[in-house]
Amino acid sequence: MAHIEHYRNGDRDTDSIRIMIVEDHPLFGQGLRRVLEGESDLRVVSEVEDGAEAVDKALELQPDVILMDINLPGKNGLQATREIKNHPQGSTIGVIILTAYHDDEQLFHALRAGAAAYYSKDVLPSELIPAVRAVSQNNYVIGEEVMNRPQVARWMIRQFEDLAIFGESPDEMFVPLSPREMEILQFITRGASNKEIAHALGISRQTVKNHMSSILRKLAVNDRTQAAVLALRRGWVRLEDTAAIN
Repeated sequence: MAHIEHYRNGDRDTDSIRIMIVEDHPLFGQGLRRVLEGESDLRVVSEVEDGAEAVDKALELQPDVILMDINLPGKNGLQATREIKNHPQGSTIGVIILTAYHDDEQLFHALRAGAAAYYSKDVLPSELIPAVRAVSQNNYVIGEEVMNRPQVARWMIRQFEDLAIFGESPDEMFVPLSPREMEILQFITRGASNKEIAHALGISRQTVKNHMSSILRKLAVNDRTQAAVLALRRGWVRLEDTAAIN
């Protein structure tokens, strides 16, 4: 395990690190580009504004590192990250999640989706730049520590044990929503009924109910309204995308 400070000046002697920015707010995206391109070993090869395009571009361009916002149109950043990392062509791409909502549970969701690092959007360039370099070398960055995959796995197990609450198995904590559950959560935030969700997705109402029970359990909330509020607060669903189902 190494400290992120070791990557402050870059340890990479090969070609420039190729970076893709996934961000739908132009001002923040332009700021990221300026910060990155101020470094001689970093090169921005693409900027995209939504999750679906991020998946397509990532698989096409094969960047070394993606800086991925969570709150995106269409697919959110966690969904896009999972799709990229689960694809054979995207398995070696390092993803750094950037979010306006930062907490331990969000960190676990990001890691389980396949991200290698997770930062709030107020991260300093002096933190982000060495993280990009570390992630480009197939490392993970947790806090200020650079870890390999086995070290991250051990770290997560320790966190589960430390954060487990009385009467609840550590293995059941911070369980990520499945792609289908995330899809249903997006419908919930639009005020869709189980019947409307079932019709839209071509599944039975009982299947929707089963998914709903799983979503509420995983998010530790009591009802669909609380689930919708949590999804919006974490940026999993954009407020702009919550127009009521017609």
